[in-house]
Amino acid sequence: MATLVNDSILKNDADGPIPVSGGLGTDSYYNHSFFQKIAANVAKDMIEEAITKKLDVKFLLSSSNTIRIADLGCAVGPNTFDAMQSIVDVIKLKYQTQLPASPMPEFQVFFNDQPANDFNTLFKSMPPKREYFAAGVPGSFYGRLFPDSSLHVVYSSYALHWLSKVPEDLEDKNSPAWNRGKIHHASATEEVLRAYAGQWADDLSGFLNARAREIVPGGIVVIVTHSIPDGMEYSELANGMMYSCMASILLDIAKRGLITEEQVDAFNLPTYAASPGEFVSVVENNEYLNIVTMGESNPSPWLTDDVHVDMNEFVSHIRAAMEGMFSKHFSREIVNEMFEQLEARLSEISVEMESAYKDKIQAFYVLQRNDSG
Repeated sequence: MATLVNDSILKNDADGPIPVSGGLGTDSYYNHSFFQKIAANVAKDMIEEAITKKLDVKFLLSSSNTIRIADLGCAVGPNTFDAMQSIVDVIKLKYQTQLPASPMPEFQVFFNDQPANDFNTLFKSMPPKREYFAAGVPGSFYGRLFPDSSLHVVYSSYALHWLSKVPEDLEDKNSPAWNRGKIHHASATEEVLRAYAGQWADDLSGFLNARAREIVPGGIVVIVTHSIPDGMEYSELANGMMYSCMASILLDIAKRGLITEEQVDAFNLPTYAASPGEFVSVVENNEYLNIVTMGESNPSPWLTDDVHVDMNEFVSHIRAAMEGMFSKHFSREIVNEMFEQLEARLSEISVEMESAYKDKIQAFYVLQRNDSG
């Protein structure tokens, strides 16, 4: 196998998006992450099957009796604890099947997120009875976080659609990608879309290069992420409709003189949902990792005609995840008004949103280091 990428291109210096709302209060991410749990659970069985088939525990434990797992983008719980326990359980079952006469290995789980993440809440809410040793690892997962060949399983759920930064072209008023009247690439110009897509591809490449160094030969990377069907416009999806509503609300506030239109133009959410085709293309350019399993699914909490979204709860989830980014650019009063109006705006188009959510807007990928021997 060729020498892995040089550390000089894996600097851990990306400025990620503002972390989710911390604490255990009524508006916290901890209490408003149920939709994310549903999304992750949709792919749970397929991921467990992939781990069972592809993870050779006998090979992995040939040099160590500790299985090391990392959740990259863990936020503040409780979803990360469920996911980590599920991975531990499936590895234990695989170990009992493959090495029934050997003592069970120990497990160590690393919980990673940005340095500003509320790690205090994360560890205060950690299950008291758990089957692994726990450690926090602050830092951007778009760069190196762990020593060479130290991890056996890497997991990341609903984190890789967040960009390391807003694309630079969107911050230049003289650029064709200056995103006038928008806060996202949904319904924006081709120049804006290309800027977002390029930043996402660069970020994913950095993520893959870093993980290729950190996982052991035969180790796997599991990714669950917001996605978009190949050939579909993001504005056709429910989240695209939501971002357009947000921009419209902010422009209406600007017309009242409470903020300026230039403030709206200068604000862009650093999030990009890539299609499976885009994801595969980036992985194919990485010589160290191969996709061994992939799939698309519909993670919507309203999957049948007789179940409708609780728009108040939906907006609470969105606010818990995104409020910090809005608050960095707008006053608290403006942010409060925007989210209050958002519920009413989305309720007006709830039928269109629920219809759009029937598309396969989630993808999962299992990658493996290709020098497993």
